[in-house]
Amino acid sequence: MTGKAPYLSGDHVALRARHPEDVAILHAELYEDVAGRSRADTRAWRPIPPDPALSPYAVADAGDVATFFSIVAVADGELAGEALLWGIDLHNRLAHLGLALLPSFRGRGWSVEVIRLLCRYGFVVRGLNRLQLEAAADNTPMLRAATDAGFSEEGVLRQASWVMGHFTDSVVMGLLADEWTAGA
Repeated sequence: MTGKAPYLSGDHVALRARHPEDVAILHAELYEDVAGRSRADTRAWRPIPPDPALSPYAVADAGDVATFFSIVAVADGELAGEALLWGIDLHNRLAHLGLALLPSFRGRGWSVEVIRLLCRYGFVVRGLNRLQLEAAADNTPMLRAATDAGFSEEGVLRQASWVMGHFTDSVVMGLLADEWTAGA
């Protein structure tokens, strides 16, 4: 990435609008990983032909209920994954967040930075008061990243997700705007 760093940029990653050329890469590396996608989405995985218009990574106008980003590496602008705020509730000023890094970008600790950038967007740009995420109880990297970004565990939804032939617990984590500000 050249020129002035975007507002939603950290030391290693930046969030930018989803570009059409991102869709095929995200679809191939994230959606076609059936086991991974089954853990990351509450909707059942189903085969989708490699048509960018049909991919769940294609961005249609979601109005005010969701905002989709592509995660890019600051050093070279390479696509590193996807991030989003979804279930945005403007009346109650809350939203859910999610992210997925491409396999070649995992294990670098970048999820914490992505979560912090999503918090900046949600709390500062959108004026939300609460962000939350849900993760499988055995998704240690995501739970650790959320904790490191300031989120607190708020509860466990027992056997709330059907993942590849069995139920798994989901952990709910939350962060309030004043907690984020205090920790920033």
